[in-house]
Amino acid sequence: MLTRLPLQILPQPDETTCGPTCLHAVYRYFNDEMPLDRVIAEVPMLQEGGTLAVLLGCHALRRGYRATIYSYKLQLFDPTWMHLDPQALQERLEAQMRFKEDAKLHLASKAYIEFLGRGGKLRFEDLNPALIRRYLNRAVPIITGLSATYLYRSAREYGPNCDYDDIRGVPSGHFVVLRGYDRAERRVLVADPLIPNPVAETQKYAVNIERVICSILLGVLTYDANLLIIQPPAGGGKE
Repeated sequence: MLTRLPLQILPQPDETTCGPTCLHAVYRYFNDEMPLDRVIAEVPMLQEGGTLAVLLGCHALRRGYRATIYSYKLQLFDPTWMHLDPQALQERLEAQMRFKEDAKLHLASKAYIEFLGRGGKLRFEDLNPALIRRYLNRAVPIITGLSATYLYRSAREYGPNCDYDDIRGVPSGHFVVLRGYDRAERRVLVADPLIPNPVAETQKYAVNIERVICSILLGVLTYDANLLIIQPPAGGGKE
């Protein structure tokens, strides 16, 4: 069985705008023609470049979408929190910030508090092919923050221009959109904002499901490791 969503994605304008470019592609998929430059301008970016899935989710929530995040970020979420309700999760995040001084953890925690306060849903569920198929079979694309280094099997990256350097480099994060699944071949169809990229001459290609899952989980090294599900409101209409 082959599921292929008709999702179109533009090239990301620079090395740091993969997240907003993926969000823009999902908006377009749902016939929301918001200009890419406006999405980039409105999504907060990190000081070191790039963004977080939760910041993309907050942007979607502010525009009236529904948003769900499946997170595997143990540095941010303790496994014992998996059954907590949204209010209790916010309280645990606030308590954690009082004991940990990491600036990026504080930024992410505050974003998740906003995300939950706006009605976003946070899920902790084992990552497996069935979870990915669940949404693709419903014609819902998936934005995922993952390890580009593992997905591409490329050298790690070094410096402000993200040059490949297998000695000085560090693992690199990235956002792509999962847009389909070939169950017979066990391959995920990917829409990638980066062009050219190390694995394909185009922005659309297929990757073995096990490699995709490993790439997502290894996103913990770069504050990614998540699935972001964005869906239009039940009643339709966006800001």
